[in-house]
This record gives sequence, C-alpha cells and structure tokens, in this order.
Amino acid sequence: HSMTRTFPPQRRNLLGTALTALVLWLSGCADTPRQETGRTVPDVRQPAPPSQALSATLPASRHAGLFRQAERVLAHFDWLGASALLQSLPAAQLSGDDRAYLVYLEARIDYCRGRQQQARERLQQLGAADLHPGIRYRILNFRRHSAALSGSYLQAAMLGDLVLRSAPPGEQPALQRDIWRNLQRLDPAELQMALRDGADTQWRGWLELALISRRGLAETPLALSMWRTENPAHPAATQLPGGLGFLLEPGTTPRSVALLLPLSGPLAPAGKAVRDGYLASYYAAQGTRGAAHDLLLLDLDHYPSAAAAYDAAVGQGATLVVGPLAKQAVAEIGNRPARPVPVLALNRSDETLQADASALVQLSLAAEDEAVRLAELAFGRGARSALIIRPAGDWGDKVERALRERWSELGGRVASGVAYDSRDAYSSTVKSALGLPASEERARDVRAMLATSIEFTARRRQDLDAIFLLSSNGPEARSIKPLLAFHYAGTVPVYAISSIYSGIPDARDQDLNGINLVEIPWLLGASPELRVAIAAGGTGSDAYTRLNALGADAFLLQTRFHQLQAGPDALLRGNTGLLSMDHELRIRRELSPATFDGGVLRPQ
Repeated sequence: HSMTRTFPPQRRNLLGTALTALVLWLSGCADTPRQETGRTVPDVRQPAPPSQALSATLPASRHAGLFRQAERVLAHFDWLGASALLQSLPAAQLSGDDRAYLVYLEARIDYCRGRQQQARERLQQLGAADLHPGIRYRILNFRRHSAALSGSYLQAAMLGDLVLRSAPPGEQPALQRDIWRNLQRLDPAELQMALRDGADTQWRGWLELALISRRGLAETPLALSMWRTENPAHPAATQLPGGLGFLLEPGTTPRSVALLLPLSGPLAPAGKAVRDGYLASYYAAQGTRGAAHDLLLLDLDHYPSAAAAYDAAVGQGATLVVGPLAKQAVAEIGNRPARPVPVLALNRSDETLQADASALVQLSLAAEDEAVRLAELAFGRGARSALIIRPAGDWGDKVERALRERWSELGGRVASGVAYDSRDAYSSTVKSALGLPASEERARDVRAMLATSIEFTARRRQDLDAIFLLSSNGPEARSIKPLLAFHYAGTVPVYAISSIYSGIPDARDQDLNGINLVEIPWLLGASPELRVAIAAGGTGSDAYTRLNALGADAFLLQTRFHQLQAGPDALLRGNTGLLSMDHELRIRRELSPATFDGGVLRPQ
C-alpha cells in the first residue's frame, strides 16, 4: 500500500521510520489473530454535471498575469492587496470569462473578510452553464472548502466528489481525504438520507462505503470486499480511504494485550475510569465476536517504574501494551533504547520520542487538539479578528500556541491576547483585553480639558468578532463569561474548550449559556450502551467520564491498530472525537460543536 505524503520533507523521514516500526510489528504477528442537531438539512441532491467537463486549466486572458498575482496575494490572506490589484483592471476590456473570474476572486476577498453571505451572493450571480470549466472548477473548490469550515459537511463532500472527477492527479489524494473526512463527520442517519436521495453512481459509492465503515470490526472486511467488487471503477476502490484497506489483510488482531494502568496509588481513580471504559468496550465486542485476544491487567503502582511494568507485560506474553497514563511514564517507555512490542500510550509526551523497532502511538485528551478545532469552528462561522483570554502558566501557553497557529493558517488575526493568574485578576484582565482602560483615560482627559463633569460610558475595542476563552475549568469560565457582558462585550461570540464543563450537569452552568465550545462525542450522546454498562458495573464516576471515553477509544484503536499503517490517511470515529494520526504517531482528535442552553450542554 502506498501512502500519500502530506508533511514537510524534514518530517517525512520520521514518519516513515515510525510507520516502518508499526509495519514490522504487524507483519511479525500476521500469522495470528454544522451545527449537528436541529440544523437545517442541506440539499442532498447531487448537482447536475455541467455540459462541459470541469478543468483545472483557466481560459486564456490578456490579464492572466494580474489575475495570477491577485491569487498569490489572496493565498496570504491579503485581501486589501488583492482588491487594489483587481481595481486596476480596465472594465471595458474584460471578456466574459474575465468578468466571471473577477467575480470569483471578489467572492474570495469577501470570504477573507468574514463576509460569507456576500461571497455566496456574488457566486450566485454566475450561471453555471455559461462558466468556463476552469473557472467553475475553482468556484466548486472554493465552495467545498468554505462548506466544510462552516459545518455543511454533506455539501462539502458532494462538491469534493464533483471536483475530484476532473482534478489533476496531484490534487486527487488530498481531495479524497477531504471527502472521506467530511463523510466521517456525518451521523449514520444523515448518510442514509443522502443515500436514499442520491442518484449518481459514484456519489452513492462514497455514501455506501462510509456506512460500511460504521459497522463492527467482525463484519467490515467482508462488506469492504463486496463493495470493491461492486464498484471496481470508483476512485476509492484502488486504495480504500481512512486505512480501511489494511483491515482486509490477515493477522490484524494482537494475541495478548496488557492494560498498564495506575490502580492503587494517587492516580487510581483516573486509572480505574480508563479501565472501565476499556472493559465495557472489550465485553461488548466479545458479544459480537470482535474481541479474540487475552487480556492482562497490570497495576502500574506495583512496579518500581513504568519500564519495569512494561517488561513484566512483555514477559507475560503481551504482544501489545495499552498504557501508561501519566506523561512522565509515557516518556520513560518512549525513550527506552528498545521496545520489543508496540505501545498504545494514553497520554502525549511533550518531547519527540525516537521511533524504534516497534511503534509507540500516543492517544490523549490533549487540550491543544481542542484549540485547533475551536479555531476552525470560529473561522467557519465568519470570525476573523479575535481576542484570546487564558490562564497564565505552561498549560495556557501550550493551548494558546496551538490556537494561534491554526487561526493564522486559516487567515484569522489575533487582535489581542491576555493571561490571568488569579481569581482577583479576572475583572482587570477582561477590562484590559477589551481596551476599556484606554477609553476611561480618554474620558479623564476630556474632563480635565473641559474642567467639568461629563456623563461617560466606556467604549470597548470594536475590532473583535470572536473571543477565545481558554479557561482550564468551569469555575473560571463561569466567573469570566458574565464579566464579558458587564464590560460591554456581551454580543461578541465566545468560544471555549471542553475543560469548562466538568461532565456533570450543574445549575451554575447557566452562567455559560450561549457559549460555543467543542466537546467529545461521548458527552453528546455517543455510545450510550457503553455508558449504561459502566454505570451498571457500579465502578463508574461522572467526575471521570472523559477518561471512560479514553478507555473506550483505547480499545477501538487497539482493534484497528493495523489500520494505522495508513499514516495520515487513517481516520476513525471515536468516543473522544474523530481520530487521525500525525507524523509522530500522535492521535489527533476533532471534537464536536456544542453550547450551553438553559445551563444544559447541547450539541449544535
């Protein structure tokens, strides 16, 4: 199987070495076993193909050089520079194709500015039948990109399928990955509805494949083989998306798995929560012939070190180790000079771990992943200039850094960023971030100049269309969110990561009403049967419910470990998010949008 390379050259060697380690282990054991809820449903009819095939080639134009320059400027989100260039075009000398291309570029300028409705209206002026195939290709690609960011995943997948049919070979792998990710973001009911209404054979093939990927592991391989037989010419048939092709190979299940967790020391409650989530999935899979391996449960607290516990697991015949849970323990095992069997660690090391003779995959509840998703959510809804409010310290530094990086990649701008270090600093931090002290200073200057008392209302800075509130817990967020309204920023959309919600319903969450956050599917209704099983066992605790989900996803990844050979193409729907893997074998999570309404967490 080939792998599409999407990383910079300096990272490819690391990824290749890590994947080679994964493949070596797997071959060694081969001989043994949106808005989501309540949103308007998009039109799911496949758009009619144009009379002319799409093409990536633009029509000839005497202004081609200026158009190319405007494209380059827009690629760096400089909409002012692009506007100035386009204004220099002589309107009287523009051909019909020139005018259409100009409208397309102006729509992109509107989008860069956050004027998404205006961008859509511009494109609606253009009749598809009269467009040059090269211009229509770019318009569909632009619409695909913006639809995905705005949460219209079904529309984005349909548009991607249309663009794919005429895309240059070099663009096809990325387009197929985007189509597949957008389909994986949809609920099965949405896929079924689209399949019912879809008439195009290729589009229906995508939908059928997405539904097959939701089946249990025991029945997926046969269904995939049948799909391939029935769809030999489908673009996904040669290399199945998401790493599904690796499920067709023999020997994808480890013989013996060791669960390495702290079960008696200070981290015991967390370790037991992970264990409960894992075991609930393990026993559920046994009922469907999906768990055919021995299970060893080792208490990390009974060993002098994580390395010693790992050695004990290997000595007892483990062919895969799941755990440990603490960052330091993950780094200890990750820096061993040799690892005879692979590890699915349940935290993420802050350092780069060397790839070795066997793989070390890192699954965690890292807040940095949530910050990335938050940036995408806000940008897709039209925000372009943001304020960041976060706690001081290393944790806040990491989360803000991840947010800023993704926000900048998308084309967003950080107008200001502030950090608070105590509860007493909440109000002063918010005031400073909103520019109120400067407004008050101007009022004092006016009073002094006029030598009289004047009525005055402070005016906050007006260049904000989003506030990222990166609080580390609920009490912080419940204190700061009302302060934003008190200090005249109550109309600015506020975005937060899941740390503001404990996982336990709390009447005090009324103070979070209207906030936009990203949350794990487990807390938005996913896998209810597993949550019921944990509650019935009497060992679960709502205070650790996210760790239950982490344990359930550890079992999911363990059973699909072979699928991770797909590298960056691997994609799984988990309980902690939509799971993919980066160049350092770190599992990245894409969470779902949610909000508080009446103090209750609800999916968006």
